[in-house]
Amino acid sequence: MQIVIFDGVAYGMLLFLIGVGLSITMGLMNFVNLAHGSFAMVGGYAASVLMNRAGLGFFPALAAAFLAAALAGAALEFLFYRHLYKAHPLDQVLLSIGVVFVSVAAFSYFFGPSIQPFSLPAVLEGRITLLGLEVGRYRLFLIVCGVAVLAALLLALGKTRYGAMVRASVDNQRVAGGTGIRVQRLFFLTFSLGCGLAGLGGALSLGMLGLEPSFPLKYLVYFLIVVCVGGAGTITGPFVAALLVGIVDVAGKYYLPEAGAFLIYVVMIVMLLLRPNGIVPRKGLA
Repeated sequence: MQIVIFDGVAYGMLLFLIGVGLSITMGLMNFVNLAHGSFAMVGGYAASVLMNRAGLGFFPALAAAFLAAALAGAALEFLFYRHLYKAHPLDQVLLSIGVVFVSVAAFSYFFGPSIQPFSLPAVLEGRITLLGLEVGRYRLFLIVCGVAVLAALLLALGKTRYGAMVRASVDNQRVAGGTGIRVQRLFFLTFSLGCGLAGLGGALSLGMLGLEPSFPLKYLVYFLIVVCVGGAGTITGPFVAALLVGIVDVAGKYYLPEAGAFLIYVVMIVMLLLRPNGIVPRKGLA
């Protein structure tokens, strides 16, 4: 049972790393970006190519994955997304889902439909004893990364000038702009940050979920559940929701293999009935 919970927590951390960027951008910009998984795929493929073809190490490849996804997000924000911030949500959905299908087709064409090869670095292979329980080193690394990103985001958004500007823009964009905050540039930077976090999660998913061109569609519903159940525009909400979804999904598939895949939808329905505004309702980004 402990191993199942541990694996569920590790899986939840991956969902959090990818989904938290979507929570930030939706909470700040009110933009329905269904293409968030595509940025995770960009980061994953960037890490895979650099490791398998360029001989780059795993940890430098993680940094490269973050940068590649952030740059891709910055380009799309500048070219397309910023023009639809005040558009109807249906227009936003059509644009972002179009980006998903274009990315799936492009990555299928250039890299083929198969899962990308991946080998763990020696330091993350095998198992380690932790509190009397043997756990996988890589899954433990995922948990450490998730907690580190959570702490960094809470610190950055709660204790820095940038965080204060983000919170002000979340509360009232017009007033924030009137005080001298360049809201458009803030949107650009925040959107790029969210995409970079997705890219980091995509690279880390190489060793657990696998990466193929259908990745943005395959896991889209999981990212949306994490954000909707946790509370769009918050940090701790998606963190709690991701842990919940990860543990329920892994435990369900382990103990009820025939019906386990549907348990997360049951949990989603129950949680939204009990907490329609999310586990942590938005009161600023926290």
